[in-house]
Amino acid sequence: MDMLSEHEKEILKERLSENMQMLRAKLGLSQSKLAEIMGVSRQTVNAVETGRQKMSWSLFISLILFFSYNKGTRELLPVVKLDMKKLEKYLSNKE
Repeated sequence: MDMLSEHEKEILKERLSENMQMLRAKLGLSQSKLAEIMGVSRQTVNAVETGRQKMSWSLFISLILFFSYNKGTRELLPVVKLDMKKLEKYLSNKE
């Protein structure tokens, strides 16, 4: 059973989308470089950052892991209201 409802997932994806440009800038990454790291197109990163496209759950997980393990952005995640304790619990219960 998922510990996060679909509604909670949507809220988390929206919060990350709204703050993705700031998090990316904090690391000095271009849209192209972040796209390369995530295995998506630069157009996808741009569309998510500008709100023209909803982020997939798999991209959210990839981004949250990337930003949470990066010293430069880890401390910012709670500031943008991403509950890392709940996300870590969710991820640790996945098989």
